[in-house]
Amino acid sequence: MEASETLLGVRGHLIDSPSWGRLRSWPDGAFVVDGGRIAEVGEYASLRKRPREREIRWLDSPGQVLFPGLIDLHTHLPQYPSVARGESDLLPWLRQHIFPAEREFTGPASRRVPARFFAELARNGTTTAGVYCAVFEDSCEAAFAAAEKSGMRVVMGKMMMDVGSYGNLQPRKAASISLLESERLCRKWHGAAEGRIEYAFSPRFAVSCSDKLLRGAGELARDLGACVQTHLAENLEEIEKVRNLFMWARDYTDVYAQCGLLGPRTLLGHAIHLSDAERAAIAEHGAAVVHCPTSNFFLNSGAMPLDRLRSAGIRVGLGSDVAAGPELNLWRVMRAAIEIQKARSWYDKEVQVIGPGEAFHLATQGGAEALGKGADIGTFDVGKEADFVVMDLAPLMPYGREGNVAPPTEPADIVALCVYRGGPEAVVRIYVRGREISRAPDPGLC
Repeated sequence: MEASETLLGVRGHLIDSPSWGRLRSWPDGAFVVDGGRIAEVGEYASLRKRPREREIRWLDSPGQVLFPGLIDLHTHLPQYPSVARGESDLLPWLRQHIFPAEREFTGPASRRVPARFFAELARNGTTTAGVYCAVFEDSCEAAFAAAEKSGMRVVMGKMMMDVGSYGNLQPRKAASISLLESERLCRKWHGAAEGRIEYAFSPRFAVSCSDKLLRGAGELARDLGACVQTHLAENLEEIEKVRNLFMWARDYTDVYAQCGLLGPRTLLGHAIHLSDAERAAIAEHGAAVVHCPTSNFFLNSGAMPLDRLRSAGIRVGLGSDVAAGPELNLWRVMRAAIEIQKARSWYDKEVQVIGPGEAFHLATQGGAEALGKGADIGTFDVGKEADFVVMDLAPLMPYGREGNVAPPTEPADIVALCVYRGGPEAVVRIYVRGREISRAPDPGLC
């Protein structure tokens, strides 16, 4: 990205989490954005006095808090209208509520939805999202067009499934056409918008995919340098079905490994019910896991053993998993991540409970590392791209803006306030690569 003539200076209370369990802050801090990247960071009083050859435009946010942009690594665009519907276990919930909703996600009506979805993500402070579409190429194409115009950082793909699919094609044709359409979308969109848009080959899960489809997706992802996203070991019934369908595999994870789907650019949603051997295999292949705690609560899927994943050396991020997760607010997801580990500790004293700082790390730098972008986004370090959210704490305080209750000033207290009470009402602005992102949908795409 070429440097612009005018630099952007951003002032406020900066808070990030460069490593697990560590919060870093500049109470009256600032950073300077040059060509979409952070060129300088430090105390405002020092930065504003530095001589520069180019003019600087200051975004002055006294009393407001700046966080790195939130990273939601697992969500389903066509499912959003179905949130909080039909609380059940995974497989019957899919059949009764989600497949019918996704079946309708094609044609002109579906093309008006994506712009609203990305605006809703932005409204919640999310700057990067891993997104699944429906099985239809037309609505996925519309979603990519909307993602490009939104200014967000998006990793996305067309849902791939050929066993028990809601599409109208016979399984043999469904696999070939799904691979063809996915390849076409990938060649067009992977790396678009100066790399802000990436393609993810997206087989739903092994229950709904043939060997041919899984292997084909793995080959295409490898050949085209694209990402892979899928679901793994979310539900016990699901695991039993996979065992019966793929008797040649040692376990669920081995299905993906043998089909060439595990690698450093793979995002595995859920991964709750894994053996030690499966966790070791995921770590060996360098794949990442996306923890979706609000979804796991809603579908009664199970309690993620987060400490075991981290002990195995697996990169972990967070996902809203709409529509099993009831909202796109990642602060609520962080809160649920804490609560699940606390609940596990009640019956297992060996469990490592996490707090707001660790949950915040998972939604920022941890998510960036899971995506393979830990050197590019996730903190306020010099050289990283300037993805950030500006938040006003007043709406989160008791009685809101009119309550005259002073917001906290300590970084740990600020993060805790946002984790337990944060939401879109506190989001003032969001930026990706130093460019402000609208929290209203583009009317031309609606």
